[in-house]
Amino acid sequence: MAVTLHPLPLGGGWEGTLPEQFTYPFCYEPHPLCLAAADEVRRYIDSRAEWHDELQHGKMFGVLIVPYGGGLSFLAAFSGTLDGKTQHEYFVPPVFDLMQPGCHFQQEEAAISHINRQIASLLPATEQQEQDAAVLRRQMEEELAAYKDFMQRSKAKRDALRQSISPSGEDGMGLQLIRESQHQKAEYRRLKRAWEQRIYAGEASLRQRQEQVVRLQTERQERSKALQQWLFRQFTFLNALGEEKSLPELFAPAVPPAGAGECCAPRLLQAAYREGLRPLCMAEFWVGASPTDELRQDGHFYPACNSKCRPILRHMLRGLRVEPNPLLADREGLLSKLHIIYNNKEMAVVSKPAGLLSVPGKDDQPNVHDAMRQRFPQATGPLIVHRLDMDTSGLMLIALTEEKYHELQDLFLHRRIRKVYHALLEREMPVAEEGDISLPLRPDFDDRPRQMVDPQHGKPAQTHYRVLANRDGHALVELRPVTGRTHQLRVHCAHPLGLGNPIVGDRLYGKPAQRLMLHAYAITLEEKTFIDTMNCEL
Repeated sequence: MAVTLHPLPLGGGWEGTLPEQFTYPFCYEPHPLCLAAADEVRRYIDSRAEWHDELQHGKMFGVLIVPYGGGLSFLAAFSGTLDGKTQHEYFVPPVFDLMQPGCHFQQEEAAISHINRQIASLLPATEQQEQDAAVLRRQMEEELAAYKDFMQRSKAKRDALRQSISPSGEDGMGLQLIRESQHQKAEYRRLKRAWEQRIYAGEASLRQRQEQVVRLQTERQERSKALQQWLFRQFTFLNALGEEKSLPELFAPAVPPAGAGECCAPRLLQAAYREGLRPLCMAEFWVGASPTDELRQDGHFYPACNSKCRPILRHMLRGLRVEPNPLLADREGLLSKLHIIYNNKEMAVVSKPAGLLSVPGKDDQPNVHDAMRQRFPQATGPLIVHRLDMDTSGLMLIALTEEKYHELQDLFLHRRIRKVYHALLEREMPVAEEGDISLPLRPDFDDRPRQMVDPQHGKPAQTHYRVLANRDGHALVELRPVTGRTHQLRVHCAHPLGLGNPIVGDRLYGKPAQRLMLHAYAITLEEKTFIDTMNCEL
């Protein structure tokens, strides 16, 4: 075998545990076979002392179960590089090894690095020459300004003299004053021309260096772009039907993102297809500490990312019997749990179940907006005033008129609508503990809809929390958002700089479960409070 297969240490009766369909990689519960394989991978990497420091910063690993030799085996992969290498004997190889010595990528990288060094060697002298040129220009401006001031004073004296001379001496004296004015103007032009010639000559070397830097920068840009395009073409992916496509084909007309194809899932499937192995199930899990910006929990399993992996895996899964997207299951059941708890001619308050979208999305999924449009066909307003995450249950305000929509929007804008959420967290906390969390958030552009903590570019996000009780090892907390950022409560609970305690069932920032245990429990506007106990399963 060109790849290393690892036997699964299973006892008898494993035949009944085989999955009937392959894992839907964007939302899944890890299969028990994958859990067993992940434990084996964890034991192996724990035995590699030389990796411990690197793994303290965290890395994604993956496993793929395949039948082999009358039993079950697994393939293992890591994302990106490990210990500065793209290949290790325990793991499957990359789809394309860009670190292979002597390959075109390495040669071009070396050439681009050489250009960078050339630019770096030119910049200090260029900066010094720019400073010297700036000094000369200031001197020119000062000398020309001084001469202009002298000319103005001379003109004032001439004007005064013209006023004082008698008519009999006006012609001779007037001609002399005119010549003096003309001489000073000509002298100013000669002085300015002399300075400009001096500066032009002094900047000749600077211009040469600047032109050289621009040429090098242009060459670097062109070579980098060409190298990136070449690299994209080297990443070609198989599927179960034997079809092969490259990154540019899979992402067209968009440009593939950097790092596409280097995640665990494409590596695992590519290795299986190359060896003629039949994929049964797959899972990806995080090892090590969470990065400070994006949330990853040690030992937790995560779905494949959207921006880098979705177009690739959509192709690679062709020919496999794949599990249906669980997010699309039980559409009618979700709509039956959407309850109207209050309505008048202007607005309604509804209780949304977990799993139901607030607004229309992809795949024609059921959503609150469409359901309310059917329930209130006479409504003139845009209906949806604010949103809840699909995984969150609880109260939403619905505007039935245009006027009420703008009124409610204004109340939200001025923070005059107060919302209270209840959440069940993974671990217990001291009862009655309370405080404030302030962590700025922005979208993770490589893996939407995930959010990241970003002190530099994130938008301010504040949450007040209070621990209400502990239930069966879990803390029940009250969350009062001051701002309304996407996934704010989920990130503030899970992040180490927040509570460091993910919400139960948070498949993005914690561990998946039957549902996300986050409920929009109460909402208050105009001194009227609505409370939802209908879809609360906390």
